[in-house]
Amino acid sequence: MRVLPALVVTGILAIPAAAEDAGSDVTDGVSESDILTLELPEVVENRIEATLAPGAVLRGLDKVSGALTDMELRAGERATLGRLEIRLDECRFPTGNPSGDAYALIEITENSADTPIFDGWMIASSPALNALDHARYDVWVLRCITP
Repeated sequence: MRVLPALVVTGILAIPAAAEDAGSDVTDGVSESDILTLELPEVVENRIEATLAPGAVLRGLDKVSGALTDMELRAGERATLGRLEIRLDECRFPTGNPSGDAYALIEITENSADTPIFDGWMIASSPALNALDHARYDVWVLRCITP
């Protein structure tokens, strides 16, 4: 299997050498102005308006015992899951679609340590995108609490 990349690299390196041997320029037919005026596709921004929710529902899993724990937290509140302390900073959801998705800003520390083991946004629809990396516990967002 390692032979294939070597052959591909050898073949790619041989193309300019073959062009030089033939006495032709690789850029024949392409002017310098064509190269400099290359246009890039237009970038379209997809923005979703979000509404700030008063809290969130999180789920925790103890991987050793298999126990699931649902935690309903308000912004600024803390909850405990085994040796973990979980603090919810805020939760947001798409405006006009409260059941659409949830984005929660969470800080998780272990054994009341000063340095968090997780500090960032978790997304309900993609829990693996930015997940807690812990040997024993998993924590993820289920939904925002709506008024």
